Amino acid sequence: MSSSDLKNPVFMAKSFLAGGIAGMTSKTAVAPLDRIKILLQVHNTHYKEYGVFSGLKAIVKKERFLSLYKGNGAQMVRIFPYAAVQFSSFEIYKRGLSIFFRESESGKVNHSLKFFAGSMAGVTSALMTYPLDLVRARLAFHVTQTVEGLKLPTTIVGTLVHVFQNEGKMVGLYRGITPTVLAMIPYGGCNFYMFERLKHLAVEYMPSLCGYEKDGKTVLNIPSKLLCGGIAGAIGQTTIYPLDVARRRMQLSMTSNETKKYSEGFLKTLAITYRDYGVVRGLYRGMSINYIRAIPMVAVSFSTYEVCKQMLGLETGI
Repeated sequence: MSSSDLKNPVFMAKSFLAGGIAGMTSKTAVAPLDRIKILLQVHNTHYKEYGVFSGLKAIVKKERFLSLYKGNGAQMVRIFPYAAVQFSSFEIYKRGLSIFFRESESGKVNHSLKFFAGSMAGVTSALMTYPLDLVRARLAFHVTQTVEGLKLPTTIVGTLVHVFQNEGKMVGLYRGITPTVLAMIPYGGCNFYMFERLKHLAVEYMPSLCGYEKDGKTVLNIPSKLLCGGIAGAIGQTTIYPLDVARRRMQLSMTSNETKKYSEGFLKTLAITYRDYGVVRGLYRGMSINYIRAIPMVAVSFSTYEVCKQMLGLETGI
C-alpha cells in the first residue's frame, strides 16, 4: 500500500467494506458460542451449573433454537462498523507510522509497527462502537423478559434508551470501557502482528505449500490464511481474557441486585471475581469455549478480509 492510497476514497471505501463483511461473517459463524460464553462468564443463574456443550443444549431446551443467536442482531449492527473501522484504520495507522518513523515510501512496514497499528486500530473501533457491544451483551444475557419484577427491553434501541435513561446516560452506555481499552491494546496489536508475521513466515519458508503467485507476488492460500489467523487469535485471547471477564461483568452489573457489586470499577471487579471464584472458575471461566470460538472467529475474520480485498482488487500479496 502506498501513501497515495490513504488519500484515495475508493481504496478506503473498499477496505471499510471488506472489514465490515469480514466481521459479520466471523461473528455469525460463532454466535451460539458467543452467547454461552457470556452466560458462563457472568455466572447466569439459569446456566451456571452447565458446561459449554451442555449449556448449548440447555439453551435450546429451555428457550428455543433461535435463542442460540439471541443478541446477534445487535452484534451485526455493531460488528460491521467495528470491524470496518478496525481493519481500515489499521491500514491508515500502519502507513502513518511507517511515514512517521521514516520506514519507506513503498508501503513496506516493520512488523513491530504493525503491533502498534493494530493496538491503535482496536482502541479506535472499540471506542466508536462500545454502546452497541454493551447492548449485545445485555440481550445475550437475558434469559427471561423480566428481572426482579422489572420488564426488560428486548430491542437494540429499547436497551440503549433504557441504559441511557436509568444508568447514568453516557456513563451507563460506556460502563466497562476501561478494561475494554486496556484489553484491546495488547489484543488488537497481538492479533494483527501475529497474523502479519505468520503470513510472512509461511510465504518465506513454505511458499509452494502456503501460497501461489499472482501479479508477481506470493499470495497466501485460504487454508494458510485460516491457520495463521487461528494461531494469532489463540495467542491474543490468552493474553487478555481476565480483562474480558471484567468487561462483561461490568456491562451486566446493573441487570440485578446480585451483580451490582461489579459496577465500581474494573480493578474492584477483578478483585471480587478472584475472591469469589478464584482464577480458573473466575478470571478464566469460559476460557475453553473462548478457544473454541476465538480461534475460528479470528481465522475466518482475517481470511474473509483478505479474500474480500482480493475480490475488490486490493493488494494482499507479499
